[in-house]
Amino acid sequence: MNLKNKTANLETPIVKKPLTSWIFDGNMKLQIILVIIILLTVAIRVVPLEMQKRIVNEAINLRKLNLLAVYSGIYLGSVVLASALKLVINVIQTRISQKATAQMRKQLYHHILNMPLTFFRNTQPGTVVNSLINELTIPGNFVGMAVAVPLTNIVTLIAFFAYLMVLNPILAIISFSIYPVMLYIIPRLQKYVNRDNKKRVNSSRKLSSKIVESISGIHEVQANGAFEIENNKFDTIVDYLMKIRIKWSIFKFAIKVVSNFFINLGPFFIFIVGGYLAIKGQLGLGALVAFLSAQEKLYDPWKELIEFYQVYQDGSINYYKTMNYFDVEIENELVPRGREPYDLDVSINVENMSLKTEEGIKLLSNVSLSIAPGEHIALVGFSGSGKSSLALCLAQLYKYTSGHATIGGKEICELTKADITKNMGLVSQSPFIFDGTIKENLMYSYTALHGEECVFNGECEPELDRLVHVLQQSGLFVDVLRFGLNTIVEGQEEKFIPIIIKMRENFQKEFEDSVSEWIEFFDENQFLFYASIADNIIFGSPVFDTFKNENLVKNKFFLKFLDHADLTRPLLTLGKEIADQTVSILKNITHDNMFFEQSPIKLEEFEKYEDLVRNIKNKNLHEINKQQGISLLELALRFSPGKHRIAAIPEFLTNLILEGRYMFRERIKQEDPHAVAFFRSDQYIHSQTIFNNILFGVVKTTNPGAQEKINQFMVALLIGEDFLEKMIEIGMNFKVGTQGNKLSGGQRQKLAIARTFFKSPPIMILDEATSALDNNSQKRIQSVLSRQWKGKSTLIAVVHRLDIVKEYDKIAFLKAGKIAEMGTYDELMEKKGYFYELINENR
Repeated sequence: MNLKNKTANLETPIVKKPLTSWIFDGNMKLQIILVIIILLTVAIRVVPLEMQKRIVNEAINLRKLNLLAVYSGIYLGSVVLASALKLVINVIQTRISQKATAQMRKQLYHHILNMPLTFFRNTQPGTVVNSLINELTIPGNFVGMAVAVPLTNIVTLIAFFAYLMVLNPILAIISFSIYPVMLYIIPRLQKYVNRDNKKRVNSSRKLSSKIVESISGIHEVQANGAFEIENNKFDTIVDYLMKIRIKWSIFKFAIKVVSNFFINLGPFFIFIVGGYLAIKGQLGLGALVAFLSAQEKLYDPWKELIEFYQVYQDGSINYYKTMNYFDVEIENELVPRGREPYDLDVSINVENMSLKTEEGIKLLSNVSLSIAPGEHIALVGFSGSGKSSLALCLAQLYKYTSGHATIGGKEICELTKADITKNMGLVSQSPFIFDGTIKENLMYSYTALHGEECVFNGECEPELDRLVHVLQQSGLFVDVLRFGLNTIVEGQEEKFIPIIIKMRENFQKEFEDSVSEWIEFFDENQFLFYASIADNIIFGSPVFDTFKNENLVKNKFFLKFLDHADLTRPLLTLGKEIADQTVSILKNITHDNMFFEQSPIKLEEFEKYEDLVRNIKNKNLHEINKQQGISLLELALRFSPGKHRIAAIPEFLTNLILEGRYMFRERIKQEDPHAVAFFRSDQYIHSQTIFNNILFGVVKTTNPGAQEKINQFMVALLIGEDFLEKMIEIGMNFKVGTQGNKLSGGQRQKLAIARTFFKSPPIMILDEATSALDNNSQKRIQSVLSRQWKGKSTLIAVVHRLDIVKEYDKIAFLKAGKIAEMGTYDELMEKKGYFYELINENR
């Protein structure tokens, strides 16, 4: 067992850690280096002031060029060195800031994953996203600035003040006198900034949550046409956020304006007082220049201190508001302390267990039951009876509020998550499928149990046979095989190309007679009656979009080729005949897709072609305009004689197309040899799937029975070539998409079941795990459970289809959160109670 989570080893949970604790947490060495560099930098920054004074008083007044060169060189060197050190300070500061932000995000994310499910029932995902991505940025920036900014600027101010006091104490005191006034006014303005910043943070969370909610429920929004409702909700939040941000920004700008005003007063006092002292001979001209230069340089430290103060205030608000929001007690420790996770005796005992919500609603009331190791029990009852609540309490996902529930004598609520996950597997009614491959999702529980390092290093990576076995058990094997066959080969899979070409040859040799009524194989010397005219001409798979069927009428090269091949006029004639026939037959029939299946005209195009037929009636081909010709040509190129029975193709045209096929291949090789991958029996078509490469032809029918027969022949071929497992392996690399959106509901449930089977846990909890499966698939799963898992794994199943409950050792009927009756199928039927009535209602 290798279950890790850094939060388990934290002495203080992140939600309890003060913001200032991050300043030196893991950054002590960097902060010490930073302090040393800062002190050196400040010392160097005073040098240019002294050099300015000496250049004026000594080099210029005494007209000594050598001193001018020396002092100017020292001035330039100190400026360059100070700038270089400032860059180093910024780099280290950024490193500390980003490291602290990353650690905050990691630790908060780890904490959030351990929080009880009740928290997530009342929290939108957008709130969590906004907190992790946005709200921790400013606190992280503060941590990076926490030592560097105040130390740099305070020491700079002290150094400058000390130097100016040496030059002239009165002028130095006057120069610094404006800053206490700033320190009085700015914090008061900051209170308003803080107030509006809190409102901004809350509104931003609401906005993030609203966006996530709308996107997650987009199918409901569009299905119900609820655009105005959702728009109004979103607009209200955006308008409020806009007002808050305007007020927040105004107060922030006010702080900057006040700060700039007072800082710009400094030179005014220098000019008045310093000028007076210089005129009276009490202050040297070089000293006055140094004072003016220092006054200008004093602006930056004060500006940075004020900005730092704002970052500290904003960061504190964001940090503590975020931490307070997620400051929820973790119900169960992640890993045990000082021991390995238990190998539990998987007998389950429940005594007077109750579950009550925070609102006081009782979901379970005094439930008691006992399940022996390896026993299978079905939980049945009407919706809302507490079946799922009981199952989830036993899975430690809900914390029961009273009573007892034990596994092997250990109280469930006192076990760690590692104890539960080592001994239990759960399949929910709506399982979550993670973005990634079939294989990654299949091995998710297994990898979590054994550890990523162990699996990826190969120490405990399972054999392919075992993966295939659970795919067969769950009924996902055929789906994965289909994913593999529908893969477009690339990367490492290209090494299989010679094998696939060989399978293409063997498929035709072994099954040509059996599948000839369903498949029209590619033959460059034969016209394909179940392919379109365009496909017959090109006789290949377009690599560039310009040669795809829908773009051919806009392809200048292709249109020019049709003219040279004497195909333009015959195709226009064919297009005109198809349009005439289709419009004539279908114009008085109810428009339905079914009637358009035997015509290349689509339902949504019918009105366009109806107008076209009307406009070109009694016209010769040379009399129609360019756009009308393109529409007719497009229709002819789509035409498939075997599929579209609304018109016939003359024999002379098929012969002309075959001649044109060779001409097209020669011309395209000269013009653009990479535009099309031509169909050749000895070459692989890289733009086509493995299935299409093996088939190397056109399927004539959409009949499911024919498709199934073709699939069976394909599987037989793969077995004969010893390539079936490799195809499954390729199929397991299929990417399932976000939340498994490339899979059907049934496929997602099969994958979740396979995931649990693969983990092979001593206890399995199935919460309506087969609700999206058809009857045959569900019976297959139940047969596997009864045949291979009974006696091996304790099973608690929330069952919604009553025709399979006979297979269970016990049946518990729940009503209003209580077990109303429990026993075997025969016992409950003989009793003629609630279960008996439920069975009869569903017959």
